[in-house]
Amino acid sequence: MSETRYQVICEGGQVVAVTDHEQAQTARFHAIWLRDNAPDADTRSPSNGQRLIAIADIPQDIAVGSARVDDSNLIVDFMPEARSVAFDLAWLFANRYDTAPPTCQRGDVDDQTLLWDSGLGDDLPQADFSAVMSDDAALYRWLGDVVRFGFAFLSDGPVEDGALFRIIDRFGYVRETNYGRHFEVRSQVNPTNLAYTGLGLQAHTDNPYRDPLPTLQILYCLESSASGGDNMVVDGFAAAQRLRDENTDMFDVLADHCARFTYEGSADVSLTARRPLIQLAPDGQLVGVSFNNRSAAATTDVPFDKMPLFYQAIRRFAGIIDDPSMEVAFRLNPGDSFIVDNTRVLHARKAFSGSGSRWLQGAYADRDSLQSRHRVLAKQFA
Repeated sequence: MSETRYQVICEGGQVVAVTDHEQAQTARFHAIWLRDNAPDADTRSPSNGQRLIAIADIPQDIAVGSARVDDSNLIVDFMPEARSVAFDLAWLFANRYDTAPPTCQRGDVDDQTLLWDSGLGDDLPQADFSAVMSDDAALYRWLGDVVRFGFAFLSDGPVEDGALFRIIDRFGYVRETNYGRHFEVRSQVNPTNLAYTGLGLQAHTDNPYRDPLPTLQILYCLESSASGGDNMVVDGFAAAQRLRDENTDMFDVLADHCARFTYEGSADVSLTARRPLIQLAPDGQLVGVSFNNRSAAATTDVPFDKMPLFYQAIRRFAGIIDDPSMEVAFRLNPGDSFIVDNTRVLHARKAFSGSGSRWLQGAYADRDSLQSRHRVLAKQFA
């Protein structure tokens, strides 16, 4: 790589400015940031990339004695350590922080997220069970759909007890709860949860009373001869943005204050958690939605003068979620399954009759393992 492409300037030993003339861009890096992110074997483990030093191991008076370009690397000489470290220039520019402040509007989503509503129609993210089980390229595409849409289907799987574990095993691990490694969704006498009746269920996210929250849910159909019982999904992020666009005050009161959730379905279980119905990152990015009327506890975290607005906002948010224009409905046949991102997508079920049979198995998993598997496969198939 030509050295004339890059110009390097050291500013008082505390800042290194690198100009890429070919790309017409300049990035600046503080000495402490460079030292903390040094990729040499004394700072980062060559086998796993984890940092080997603590911040206290870096001298408080760390400075850059000199810096220069050598081929595709920026060579930085640190003082007073007398340590020379090579930084990949492409990595430096990919991780630059000398940029304009983000212009994220409060409630926006990241670039990977595709919002949807009933307009999705029959163009659902789906794949064949056998293909996803046997072909990594098919698995990569299916996982990508989960990342983008927050849900995806698998069709034509085996109609056998526990088949849903094969899905989870392809990308991660089962999240065991008080329901066990999995749970049965069918009519029961004296059920411990309304999900085990034939009643219709409002669109909801699962288990908001847990901390941490299970971030993925898989439902697998084994029997489906009862009348009704169609499943539905709603994009909670699209619903939250619709509320924001209609009424900023309502959006803000749900994002700025915690609701409380609880579950005591049996004598040996008492679960409780508090979280906003609409969850934002510090920069305002929309990162989560929790909505489950069945598990809502008394709200105590909203100031007295804002409580009426809080209830108005919940009522409107629920109205948006229940709007048929927001939902995608489908029927699962034996061997079909779907997965939802439980931090984003709400799922629902229409009522079903006592005639015939309806049997689904469900299990929880965690999104970080799915995203990890997707990123690993991206190195091969992206």
